[in-house]
Amino acid sequence: MKTRTVNVALGGRSYAITIKRGLLDETGPLIKALGFKGRAAIVSNPVVFGLYGERAIKGLKEAGLEAVTIIVPDGEGHKSLKEVSSIYDALIEHKMERSSPIIALGGGVIGDMAGFAAATFLRGVPYIQVPTTLLSQVDSSVGGKTGVNHPKGKNLIGAFYQPRAVFIDPEVLKTLDAREVRAGMAEVVKYGVIRDKGFFEFLERTSGKLLGLGAEIEEAIERSCRIKAQIVGKDETEAGLRSILNFGHTFGHAIEALAGYGSYRHGEAVSIGMVMAANLSASLGLCGLSIGERVKGLLDSMGLPADPPQIPPESFMESMMLDKKVKGGRIRFVLTEDIGKVMLKEVKEEELRAFLEGFGAKRKT
Repeated sequence: MKTRTVNVALGGRSYAITIKRGLLDETGPLIKALGFKGRAAIVSNPVVFGLYGERAIKGLKEAGLEAVTIIVPDGEGHKSLKEVSSIYDALIEHKMERSSPIIALGGGVIGDMAGFAAATFLRGVPYIQVPTTLLSQVDSSVGGKTGVNHPKGKNLIGAFYQPRAVFIDPEVLKTLDAREVRAGMAEVVKYGVIRDKGFFEFLERTSGKLLGLGAEIEEAIERSCRIKAQIVGKDETEAGLRSILNFGHTFGHAIEALAGYGSYRHGEAVSIGMVMAANLSASLGLCGLSIGERVKGLLDSMGLPADPPQIPPESFMESMMLDKKVKGGRIRFVLTEDIGKVMLKEVKEEELRAFLEGFGAKRKT
């Protein structure tokens, strides 16, 4: 099996993303090779642990590591301080030390919670990402964003804290339901829109094969990770460039919060958000309407939603004003100029309200 490696260059905190089919069974020796010994805590949920827990534990044991398992409930609705506190309880109960790694075995929710626990337990312990969903493999496992939700908004509590390694096994994607695979594709499309027109065109040509998880999926994962690694290497804490990774997310996070966490998969909400962001770009004269149509066309071909639920503009406004990207009462959006080229722009409240009202009216006709 071909091994693909992407490096995240952050000086003394640099790390490698390793992509290979069957890699899950090699994680034990790989973790040992990073210099770890003694105990390692596996944080997972019941579904993922039922599928891959035994293999992960076996690999650790064969590498001479003792596995401690911490199971938290499945789903975005459980990404909370309450559940992170239960992780702390287990880490304390098992007398985990500052040198004991936490292994995040699961999707984005598990990665975010395990990463946040690692960032804050004993003021910081090492952690390793073993993402098991497409969305987490191409996005949330890379770059060190960790955190939990607050009832008022998504990811309002968190920290930037980089993993020691990311191990991606595309083979595990075969156990995902079709909806989860499609949801992950939204983040893949995002990379093409924000940074790489050639990649976007590759996705247009291969969308059907990608959904079937053929050989093309490994190429898509690698190229997505490479784009994100390049951006994170230049801007770790979202001071500037990294903000472009939020394309579609401001609208998407509002949709998730207003519809109720769990009503939409994160990727589904981002898919809708990207179409809205492209249309907002056109309404501000930054690009032509054809850009939004092309983005929507690719998302449609992947079976992803493009139309938001019926949410009053005022509710949208209220939710988005709680976004982390609000400065001085203005929301900073990632907006499209062309496929592969985006910009950061602060949008006035009245401009945003006018767009939301017009966009909603257009959908009703």
